[in-house]
Amino acid sequence: MIARSGEVHAQSTRPSRLTSEDRAQLLQYAGATWRSLDRMTFPTGLPADGLIKEGDGWGTPTLQTSPTNIGAYLWSVLAAERLNLISEEEGHTRTERTLDTLAAIDRHHGFYLNDIDPRTGGVVRTSAHDPTPRRPLVSCVDNGWLAASLVMVSNSRPGLRAKATKLLEAMNFRFFFDPYDAADPVNHPGFLRVGYWADEKSFYGHYGMLNTEARIASYVGIMRKDLPENHYYRLYRTLPGSTPDQEQKPVGQYRDYMGIKVFEGAYTYRGARIVPSWGGSMFEALMVTLFVPEDVWAPRSWGINHPLYVQAQIQHGIEEARYGFWGFSPANCPRGGYEVYGVKALGTDPLGYLSFDVGAPPSPAAPNMPPSKHGVVTPHAAFLALRFAPREAMENLRKMAAKFPVYSQFGFLDSVDVESGIVSGGVLALDQGMIMAAIANELADDAMQHAFSDGQVEKVIRPIIAMEEFSAGKDTQPIVSGSRRPVHAELTSARAK
Repeated sequence: MIARSGEVHAQSTRPSRLTSEDRAQLLQYAGATWRSLDRMTFPTGLPADGLIKEGDGWGTPTLQTSPTNIGAYLWSVLAAERLNLISEEEGHTRTERTLDTLAAIDRHHGFYLNDIDPRTGGVVRTSAHDPTPRRPLVSCVDNGWLAASLVMVSNSRPGLRAKATKLLEAMNFRFFFDPYDAADPVNHPGFLRVGYWADEKSFYGHYGMLNTEARIASYVGIMRKDLPENHYYRLYRTLPGSTPDQEQKPVGQYRDYMGIKVFEGAYTYRGARIVPSWGGSMFEALMVTLFVPEDVWAPRSWGINHPLYVQAQIQHGIEEARYGFWGFSPANCPRGGYEVYGVKALGTDPLGYLSFDVGAPPSPAAPNMPPSKHGVVTPHAAFLALRFAPREAMENLRKMAAKFPVYSQFGFLDSVDVESGIVSGGVLALDQGMIMAAIANELADDAMQHAFSDGQVEKVIRPIIAMEEFSAGKDTQPIVSGSRRPVHAELTSARAK
């Protein structure tokens, strides 16, 4: 519960392990983070993709955005209101302005293109960085995050429910669905397709891995009956054990759920069995937990895996790589551009997301630091871990802010090279939105989870995921045998998730 005076009171069904000092610090972080989102939002109610520093000051917002960024802004408005950073009236006005702009934007099969001009809602036809033409892409996962935010608006703002519902009703995720065909499971695996090229009217790829951010689109689609319920169990926990091109050979067994044989595979890392993501990044595994209490609804699967995944990220940063810091996730690179960062051992991608900047120039090894490995830590990753490692997350953030110029008037900059001390030159709307959601959950009784999951989402999704038992756990805990069959390769075109 948030008092209108701005004082934060702990009245949560989930006991907090944070001190009053921690909570005050989080509220301060939220205020600065919200300031950045406010700065990068145009009169249309659409946020920019990011805000870039120029010397000692800040420039104008980037002239490009996406459905995910718009969704992040909508839930950040809800978070700011719950944290008493803005009034209820301002929150309503901001949200309505965004919904009205969305209603006027041209769509393809009910979905939004990925490159949107935040000033007008029109199509961005060239890259924001160079004259490269931008093809008109309709992204499944980006529209999934926007759809999730519309569910939150519908649940939280009765006066805007009709507008949010009208936008959501046009977004039928069956459009992206490739139904399972037992006669050809490789080409028709029962997955969501990655995207749709509007110029060629063609789809590409599949989202095949369960432990990625794309499962939010699966949840929304199943909840709205666009997708069959058993779609959840078609997705890979790991690639099948006989698949040669993956980071390591998984351990596990098959179990039956909803008439489907599921390989409950896991990777081993530093004494634990963990269901991996595609690249080993924090946002892939944990962004969904900002809105769905998977650890509570599915205690034998996500309830085990999420804490182990967080601890693995911590162990990699502190013990294995010896960076002194942890938290690895895609972000703006300290030296410019965008890069994917992660813990290679936690991803099925054989190329792997790395926790360091391979493009950084060589430099003498710092004490207790691997030579020439410029570890890149992303602050939003620590915020994603708040639910599962609150003390470690707060310590990590404080140490970062104390040692590097990574905290600003607009909150945490997007990343920092912990060897050189070089920080990213700006902030991203999505990463700031994840920070806002994480703080609102900690200080306002899991407000973001309630806004999305209460009601129909819980009614439909909870019983589906509750029945599963992952192979995740400590290596000292035996894997309980379920139904078994020989491991075989049911490969799909989306080995890239």
